[in-house]
Amino acid sequence: MKHLLKLLDLSESEILDILNLADQLKYEKKHNIEHHLLKGKSLGMIFQKSSTRTRVSFETGMYQLGGQALFLSPRDLQIGRGEPIDDTAKVLSRYLDGIMIRTFAQQEVEDLAKYGSIPIINGLTDFAHPCQVLADLMTIREYKGEFDNLKLTFVGDGNNMANSLIVGCLKVGMKVAIACPKTHQPDKSVLEFAKAYGDKFFMSDNVLEACKNADVIYTDVWASMGQEGEAEERKKAFEGYQVNAKALSVANKDAMVLHCLPAHRGEEITAEVMDAHQEIFDEAENRLHAQKAVLVKLMAD
Repeated sequence: MKHLLKLLDLSESEILDILNLADQLKYEKKHNIEHHLLKGKSLGMIFQKSSTRTRVSFETGMYQLGGQALFLSPRDLQIGRGEPIDDTAKVLSRYLDGIMIRTFAQQEVEDLAKYGSIPIINGLTDFAHPCQVLADLMTIREYKGEFDNLKLTFVGDGNNMANSLIVGCLKVGMKVAIACPKTHQPDKSVLEFAKAYGDKFFMSDNVLEACKNADVIYTDVWASMGQEGEAEERKKAFEGYQVNAKALSVANKDAMVLHCLPAHRGEEITAEVMDAHQEIFDEAENRLHAQKAVLVKLMAD
């Protein structure tokens, strides 16, 4: 594994290797065992989109691993003033040991990897959110013990989260159901990928149908970053696509609820369900451990 651009690029064994290392690093952190595996290393963090969890978890993770992280906004980089991505990649490769980028276009991440000579990590694009799904898988395994034959249902927009959940969950042996309006389905390339998994993948515009016998129910905001101008339109499009008591009533009794956060209580998830499922905050914590594992896999000597 040279980069983490999207989960489509990883094999099942590569995903499991990351999760196993994440478990180890979490254990060591809990028991105050120092693991300065990236001593002297520097990670550049490019943020075209703002973030809470991504910035804090990567910055803290690099510190705990003995390295340093540099926060780079568009105001800090010439890329924000029109410098070609290939020039930026070549220059930053001479200063840094890795780059994490949180941006809009997937192509920007791919180009950094193409023109640079250091590991590139996708911290989020409009197409994929691989770091979040690695943390999600880590959390699911913590609670359920294994992946085989577990069913995850995603409710809401067929966005970057849906894209990455479909790929990641299917690759580790889970079943995936998507409940979304016909006008907001996941990316066509991801749906094409899912075809190879036959009846392990299911998509419907009916929430209760998709949530039936689910072991994990997942949701995300209706209007993602950059879609704020469509908020009212999206509220209408996603009316009824909510994780609530009714949706949970058809799932398995011990079903988990996950959310990548931030959550809009009363929209995609009710406050009642949010407050009853504290595994959402274990999931948020696991961003730190899963990303530390990615950093070590990509940047350690």
